[in-house]
Amino acid sequence: MVHTLMLTNKEAQKLIEEGEVQIDGIIITKNCELNEISEIRIKGKIERAKKEFVYLLFNKPAGFESTLNKKIEKNISPFFDSYSGLAIAGRLDKQSKGLLLLSNDGKWIENLCNPKFEKEKEYIVSLDKPISDEFIASFVNGVEIDGFTTKKCFCEKIDSNTIRIILTEGKNRQIRKMCKVLGFNVISFLRIRISEFHLGNLKEGNAEITKI
Repeated sequence: MVHTLMLTNKEAQKLIEEGEVQIDGIIITKNCELNEISEIRIKGKIERAKKEFVYLLFNKPAGFESTLNKKIEKNISPFFDSYSGLAIAGRLDKQSKGLLLLSNDGKWIENLCNPKFEKEKEYIVSLDKPISDEFIASFVNGVEIDGFTTKKCFCEKIDSNTIRIILTEGKNRQIRKMCKVLGFNVISFLRIRISEFHLGNLKEGNAEITKI
């Protein structure tokens, strides 16, 4: 059913029957379902412009909250003044830095965020003391935090104090809590990948459009 502006069902039906309604440039002759991006014209006048989806990679600096809410101090909205309607996939805590994904395509964001899809997230994490084989084994097999045991994951040592981690779940501050339980503190925390999207050489504080 076409519902637009302040039209009643009867008024919308009459316009459709008179051939006065176009959806994405096509005159419609019967009620139809609209999607969120379609352009609507009535009597040749654009009543709703076609929505263009945008997909952004952002390298969040440490010290910023992963929110676009302007009421929250140190939010990231100033980095996106030229965009509207964005949502965030893959939030990071304030102290962490690295890849965030943003888009005005709600279905895409939901697909990335919903835990049932188990999208991989990859991190480089530096700890406060040398990493043992026992730490790696425990981390990989799951650690009890907040009353649950984390899923098995990938973890490898890069150097004496640095690890690379790949998770398919994303509980609040999960990696920091796992390390704390195992007797380590996180010194630096960088996310370099979400699913097939990589941070690459994107500079801290910068955003760039990507294709999906």
